[in-house]
Amino acid sequence: MEVFSIGRRRRGWLADVSVLQGLLLAACVNQGTHKWDTSASYRVPISIQFIWAFILAVGLFFLPESPRWYVKEGRGEDALAALARLRGQPIESDYLRFELSEIQANYDYERSISQAGWVDCFHGLGPSGNLRRVLIGVFLQMFQQLTGVNFIFYYGTTFFQQSGVSNAFLVALITNLVNVVTTPIAFYGVEKFGRRKLLIWGAVWMLVCEFIVGAVGTALPGSKAASTVLVVFVCFYIFAFATTWGPAAWIVIGEIYPLPIRAKGVALATASNWLWNFVLGYVTPYLVDADQANLQAKVFFIWGTTCFCCFLFAYFFVPETKGLSLEQVDQMLQETTPRTSSKWIPHDTFAQNAEKLDNEKHGIEA
Repeated sequence: MEVFSIGRRRRGWLADVSVLQGLLLAACVNQGTHKWDTSASYRVPISIQFIWAFILAVGLFFLPESPRWYVKEGRGEDALAALARLRGQPIESDYLRFELSEIQANYDYERSISQAGWVDCFHGLGPSGNLRRVLIGVFLQMFQQLTGVNFIFYYGTTFFQQSGVSNAFLVALITNLVNVVTTPIAFYGVEKFGRRKLLIWGAVWMLVCEFIVGAVGTALPGSKAASTVLVVFVCFYIFAFATTWGPAAWIVIGEIYPLPIRAKGVALATASNWLWNFVLGYVTPYLVDADQANLQAKVFFIWGTTCFCCFLFAYFFVPETKGLSLEQVDQMLQETTPRTSSKWIPHDTFAQNAEKLDNEKHGIEA
């Protein structure tokens, strides 16, 4: 079964990498242009973004389909070839054929009980109900934004300047560098410790850092000590996010949905991410600008409180999906609660159950 765990690790490793590289590149460009005393100081950073948008748009025409999409379209050989490419295994591998039979059996089962449309995303609040899974994904992405991480990435430079930090652009570059350099640790952590543990303890780590920044910044406003604490613990906070909530939230939403609504569920979760991204980007200036609420370091009390909500949500609602195929996740959700999900052990597969049902139908004893 090692081949399957390798495939799942690759699925986790790919999450968020391009976003992190983009943030770091943006910080480097800002660092290189912020001293220009012409309109090029903002025209160049904006123009560079069109290059990556063009690459992304063209690349979509060459992006390969997933094995599960090929199964859905009845193209078994193409599905096997796609699995071989993903798993790095020869196409005649027994492991690949077993996994393909599992995917096919699960798809046949789900197709036999439902033909999923958008309405089906909002049915079922039970342990494995579609609506419950959709809500987990939607709220998980909402809470990822409510950690306050994009406050640092979007408004960090301005906030550092207002807080008396020298070389604010350089500090912003450093926070992005911490984000990129430490994220690979999560690739190990999600498989070693699990998604659920990373989300729970990551929230605790972040809220501690944010309350420290808020407390010191409020007690010693404008002082060198407060500036030092701000920079150091913001870096610790970014480290915590990059190794936990940053990648893990995206991994979980890719693993909790059943095949019929998977694309729609991921779309709804991603829409939630961008909605709250916009909301926080819009309201943040009103929280920290000198002519508005002017919260200064006290804004970190807000992010610390929202991280406490992240902890509660992860503890009570997020199941553990480590080491499970997408088909096994369906079974696990039916048989456990989030707090007991990490102890669940895979047993009968969908392929085995389908064979049993077929044998029973034809009167064949196991």
